[in-house]
Amino acid sequence: MKLRFLGWLIASCFFLYTVNAQESYWQQQANYTMQVDVNIETHILQGKQKIEYINNSPDTLRRVFYHLYWNAFQPNSMMDARSRELGKTKIGNRPDWDGRIADRILHLNKQEEGYQKVKWLRINGIPQQLKEHETILEVLLSKPILPRSKVLLELEFEAKVPVQIRRSGRDAENGVKYSMSQWYPKLCEYDRNGWHPTPYVAREFYGVWGDFNVSITMDKNYLIGGTGYLQNAQEIGMGYELPGTVVPVSKAHKKTWKFFAPKVHDFVWAADPDFKHLVKRLKDGPELHVIYKYVPGQTENDQAWQEVADAAALVYPFVKQQFGTYPYKQYSFIQGGDGGMEYPMATLLDGPGLGTVFHEWMHSWYQMVLANNESLYGWMDEGFTEFATNLVEHYYQSELAKRKGQVYENKTLPLYHAANYNGYFSLVRSRLEEPLTTHADHFSTNFAYSQASYSKGCVFLSQLGYITGEAQRSRILLDYFREWKFRHPDVNDFIRIAEKVSGMQLDWYKEYWVHTTKTIDYSIDSLWEESGKSKIRLRRIGEIPMPIDLVLTFKDGSRQLHYIPAYLMFGAKPDEDSLLKAKRYPSWKWTHTTYIIEFDKRLTELTLAEIDPTQRMADIDKRNNKLELKW
Repeated sequence: MKLRFLGWLIASCFFLYTVNAQESYWQQQANYTMQVDVNIETHILQGKQKIEYINNSPDTLRRVFYHLYWNAFQPNSMMDARSRELGKTKIGNRPDWDGRIADRILHLNKQEEGYQKVKWLRINGIPQQLKEHETILEVLLSKPILPRSKVLLELEFEAKVPVQIRRSGRDAENGVKYSMSQWYPKLCEYDRNGWHPTPYVAREFYGVWGDFNVSITMDKNYLIGGTGYLQNAQEIGMGYELPGTVVPVSKAHKKTWKFFAPKVHDFVWAADPDFKHLVKRLKDGPELHVIYKYVPGQTENDQAWQEVADAAALVYPFVKQQFGTYPYKQYSFIQGGDGGMEYPMATLLDGPGLGTVFHEWMHSWYQMVLANNESLYGWMDEGFTEFATNLVEHYYQSELAKRKGQVYENKTLPLYHAANYNGYFSLVRSRLEEPLTTHADHFSTNFAYSQASYSKGCVFLSQLGYITGEAQRSRILLDYFREWKFRHPDVNDFIRIAEKVSGMQLDWYKEYWVHTTKTIDYSIDSLWEESGKSKIRLRRIGEIPMPIDLVLTFKDGSRQLHYIPAYLMFGAKPDEDSLLKAKRYPSWKWTHTTYIIEFDKRLTELTLAEIDPTQRMADIDKRNNKLELKW
């Protein structure tokens, strides 16, 4: 009897442990079915939407929220007011607003404005009370959505496409007729921190994973490119059909395009009657689609867009090896928008510049597959994407040179990211820096947001390679992608992966670099001989403690590497240079501002002492990192 009871107790505990482990992570799911009809004369969309919403949370939901993005493109909207307010600040004699927005929204007339209106909304067939808050729609539920339950959200909406101002719109300067991002009522995300009804002020991207079935009906002369796989390609044609297919000719004035996108958190499309469509099929990668505005007689434009496809094909094996396998079977580079903007399975590009092409494509690994809450962790998207883009660009240039029988300049790793280090240093000098924990819309200046998210975020990864070693950092990025794709990770999730791979404690690095604006500054303080030993004293001036690589060079050409781990690491990186083994020291306690190293040679034999010769450490004053001696 006792044995039976003990067995039952063990089984019960195991069951409870398993359930708790499974419940430790959850995320919502929203499967969309949408039909939209586009009137190219009035620029108005009439749409119907169904969402199968699965509440995987342990919470009872008493309301839901939607984004109504295009309501931002009306005079005196939050986006308009915020842009004009930021424009009052001058950064280098330039208004601190996004030049694409500036004060343009204020001067829109009724024909140029955009809007989104939900006509009605039902849950499981029951009409719901709606409350509009400009770009956010609040739905006050007549009956709560219970934990682990599923409901059907149905609505009908009307939207008017605004003139092109930011990301979405019509009649862009590059000539593209419709750039259709943020075009539908989009369900806000609900996660372990609750709802995220972030108004459209500047940056808001965070969406619910789901499958999208989207049907777009519009003038038959328009070619559409976008998220997902075209399901009726043989009927549509226009470059989507299989080679050799005879596409039927329709007498109807409109065509209906049917797309399916599995496991994405948004849907974008663009349309133009003069789009040209290129397709490049990769042997071990996605099918690449390049869709751009055809300009008669401009063969250089055609060549530039063809180069987009060729360049993406060339770098994909490197990207796959370094950052993980792209999980979809298709990707589209589409001309549209007002610069470069990433979306699932596609990007909108103002033009064919490869720097932007690589950057937007690398967003597919970070924002489109890992999908952080970009309002809170924009630097984990933009900064990580910048880091990856720099490596991809370097690989592309080196491969081009190799194919031409040339030698591409072999830069050391940190110099790939030199522009980002310089951007971070300029941010520090400006005294406008704010912590990376600042909400993306709440930075006091656009300048601080941009340099923090892009540059400081990139330096975070480059400098992590200095702390853990480059090989370990590469493994960290791969493991991060494999473990957290399709799961909305945050900085704590990334750091735990980094700690597991490196065997170090890295919470201190996150706290200093992300939560504060403290800086790194080390110097060579003094040197002397004592008791037959030569000694060098190093000094920490900045407030962020770091591990130290100190390289000594002697008259005979020999070199020594002296390595001091940071106390808070509770570990040490392995040797990175097989030809230069490090002399290892006890860790440098962060409470102590100085540290002494020693070597056996006479002091007069020393010609150069340098802290961090690879320059991966973001030391804000490198002038005191290097001491040249001429005896």
